[in-house]
Amino acid sequence: MLQYDWDHSIGYWIVLTANSVRRALNAELSQQGITLRQWEVLASLALGGELSQSELAERLGIEAPTLVGILDRMERDGWLERYACSQDRRRKRIRCTDKTETLWARMVACAHAVRAKAIQGLDPAELEQLKATCAHVRGNLGDTYDPHAVPAVEADRPEIGRCDGPDVERG
Repeated sequence: MLQYDWDHSIGYWIVLTANSVRRALNAELSQQGITLRQWEVLASLALGGELSQSELAERLGIEAPTLVGILDRMERDGWLERYACSQDRRRKRIRCTDKTETLWARMVACAHAVRAKAIQGLDPAELEQLKATCAHVRGNLGDTYDPHAVPAVEADRPEIGRCDGPDVERG
């Protein structure tokens, strides 16, 4: 029999909690005809602005071929568009379309409903402590991920560029 001290596993607690939130959000979104992966794509774009497909795959923790299928459906439905980077035409960038605004408002309402349910019985001080504790754990593990920062690979390699300068065609 496989043995492990699950009662002392911080990773296990965090994963169980994250999975509960994901399942609850998926249930809310599915009532709107939206998948959890579509939410994750748009949430990543909301946090980081226009991203490349490789940046987005990395942020979502999925393989690029898996992401392509999701993006194909979202582009087909008019939620986002892909365009070639002006500095590297092989590199695809992703941005939301105007059609996404209404959809995003519905998604945010779903997220707020799940948040309200998840934090029932927690006071503001407990929520701040939870946030600080999670940040502390990430810091202990050397995770300095900042969704608003330029990825180090691109910051260190200007020949790739962010494709957000004035030479980018918008349209």
